[in-house]
Amino acid sequence: MRYLTASVIVLMGLCCFALPARGDETLRIATFNVDATPPIGSPVAYALTRKIDDSLSARGIVLMGRDKPIVLCAVDWIGISNSGHDQWREALARAAGTTRDRVALHALHQHDGPRCDFAAAALLQQRGMETEHFDIPFAHQTIDRCVKAIQEAVAHARPVTHLGVGKARVEKVASNRRILGSDGRVRVMRWSSCTDPATIDEPEGLIDPWVRLLSFWEGDEAIAMLSYYATHPMSHYGQGDVSADFVGMARSLCEAKYPGLTHIHFSGAGGNIAAGKYNDGSEKMRPILAQRLADGMQRAWQSTVKTPIVGSDIRWRVKRVRLPIARHLVEQDLLALLDDANAEATKRLGAASHLAWLQRHNSGHETEISCLHLGAASVLHLPGELFVEYQIAAQAFKPDSMVCMAAYGDYGPGYIGTEISYSQGGYETSPDASRVAPQVEGVLMAAMKELLAEGR
Repeated sequence: MRYLTASVIVLMGLCCFALPARGDETLRIATFNVDATPPIGSPVAYALTRKIDDSLSARGIVLMGRDKPIVLCAVDWIGISNSGHDQWREALARAAGTTRDRVALHALHQHDGPRCDFAAAALLQQRGMETEHFDIPFAHQTIDRCVKAIQEAVAHARPVTHLGVGKARVEKVASNRRILGSDGRVRVMRWSSCTDPATIDEPEGLIDPWVRLLSFWEGDEAIAMLSYYATHPMSHYGQGDVSADFVGMARSLCEAKYPGLTHIHFSGAGGNIAAGKYNDGSEKMRPILAQRLADGMQRAWQSTVKTPIVGSDIRWRVKRVRLPIARHLVEQDLLALLDDANAEATKRLGAASHLAWLQRHNSGHETEISCLHLGAASVLHLPGELFVEYQIAAQAFKPDSMVCMAAYGDYGPGYIGTEISYSQGGYETSPDASRVAPQVEGVLMAAMKELLAEGR
């Protein structure tokens, strides 16, 4: 009896040593990458597609740990808004076997990419003009491609043993768009490109110069890399020449350097950030800016520190908030502009976008702010065109951790400035651009602080 007991004990010990980690400790990852390039003649942000300079993609990862899967997806479009954002997330959630609140969907905000807003498109369709700005069948086709890709990827998910974390400065790309005068108001806008010597000579202003990388490894083999950098991602645009622009080119340069590695890039809080100080808008600057960003990405890759990670190290937190509505959004006024057949097409598009967000707000909609905690790293997912101050504040809330930020989630609210910025003038906080009230800063700062604290 003593011999049998000893044998059982030894056998149990060997089994515990040989078997893989328990289900709640195992972390797996699936990657996907599908074409999101519109056809010739399809509307993109400011024109109809006349040629394809380089293809667009929708790419991301599915993380599977002890809880329901988490989906992170980045799309080379200018923005995905309102019910369009909801339907994308619902479809990706079903494909991954999870719930919508565990899907983070972001646009990179390239200005030669499509718009996706099913609510605004419906308002325009009632007036016979939706095809001037939206290609709804193409949007649904792209969603369907993502669904199929995720289903296939999940079936071939790989185990993750280590998380990599790295960062590096990016030189001569980002600069602040809003140059203030002595009175504290916006004196000049530097935009995404600039040729005025005096404006170029102005300081960079407040930026976040760091590109941050997270990578997932199976032993010594890297599976996927996520990068985060805050700037408007345009060199030149507006003629219908579709391109993932310099951020997409930088991503491709990194993938070429590290074959087999899936690279997903996210635009950070770059609402008031662009390349204007270093970009004259010429075609030659696109590859130059791309190489500068790619150099930063590669330095961040070289600085990467790997640590073991298991499924229980993954935590996903969501905070639902009501974004305060801008006072200038008046339904009767917006409907009057929408119904004015003599108004400019861009003005009617703006009215449809404003009204879609106003109706979403009035329906009681709550915006989901989410945070992915990966051991000592955290990633915040936020809506709209956030000012960089939000990103810098988030990092200050958790200074001992790597805090990354993906903005341009639900594009519905438009620009999201700081409270003081709404009294400073400038384009971003004008009635044309922002659909939220100045009090939005307090709402978002409180949500970010709470979500980051939950990761400690």
